Amino acid sequence: MRRRTLLAAAGLAVPTSVLLGVETALADMPAPAGSSVPLDVRLARARALFDTGRYGDLLGALPDLLATAHAHIRERAEINYARLSACYSLTAQVLVKVGRYDQARLTADRASLYADLSGSPLVSAVAARELGIVLRHQNQAHTAQRLVLKAASSIEATGLNTQAQAAAYAQLLCTTSYTAARAGDRDQALSMIDEAARAARDLPAVAPAGRLFAITPASVGLYQVGVHWALGDAGAAIRAGGRLRQEQFATAERKGRLHTDMARAWWQWGKPEQTAQSLAAAFRVTPAEVRDRPSVRAIVKELHRTHPRVSGVRELARVVLAEGPRTGAR
Repeated sequence: MRRRTLLAAAGLAVPTSVLLGVETALADMPAPAGSSVPLDVRLARARALFDTGRYGDLLGALPDLLATAHAHIRERAEINYARLSACYSLTAQVLVKVGRYDQARLTADRASLYADLSGSPLVSAVAARELGIVLRHQNQAHTAQRLVLKAASSIEATGLNTQAQAAAYAQLLCTTSYTAARAGDRDQALSMIDEAARAARDLPAVAPAGRLFAITPASVGLYQVGVHWALGDAGAAIRAGGRLRQEQFATAERKGRLHTDMARAWWQWGKPEQTAQSLAAAFRVTPAEVRDRPSVRAIVKELHRTHPRVSGVRELARVVLAEGPRTGAR
């Protein structure tokens, strides 16, 4: 591990003031600032911030993005409801990343409400997935499974005649598989991930720009890693991850997730050196995936406590734990 490489990326934790700005906006939506940039362009830029792991910048941009999207629904057009739902789904995603599950639940609920008003099955599927993820984090795995499976059934009923529909179906199956795994439902988890792999088999290796569910066959492979370690089968998780390469993923967030999921599996298997190597790889790709996610920071902390002499552990702890997470994550 290169000390200079890690230190250069340090200091990217999200300031609490930025997170509080989002929470304030959720309670009392501000007036939009009046940007001349079209809302679709701003939403695409916000998604890019998430994809590159720039969670602090994204949180800083969200209050005015949400305010602007709210102003648009005065016209009561279905597309405007869809845009507002997308803004709330993105907000839920980043709030989950930094461990703010109560606020994520609020935004996921709003995403579902406006998705229903949009009349779009795909937009509703996005919102249902985000709400399901929040419910899982709130220890409501069975409710989350029912919700996401219902959304998957709605997408399946379309006939899966387009790649966008097939991608949505595969993504929802991946999500419910992982939820089932976290709940200890082995049969459901393995059945769903196998079905997701079949549904994604003919999807392109690189998802088209702008697709709501940018899932690929490699993405399903990444979910397999998570499903197996969640089921306690670290060996199967490592084997699944061994078939994947960072280059198969288009965004820094997914590249980082590959490394953090592998770190979880190595840690579960009792391999501290490989755990440290995987966490360092994740940090080099996107520091926020390690510094701002409470569950990953916890691994770094325990790794440093129990194996401080393993190569790279002290340096990893220095850049990840030197400052408390300024996100207020828990």
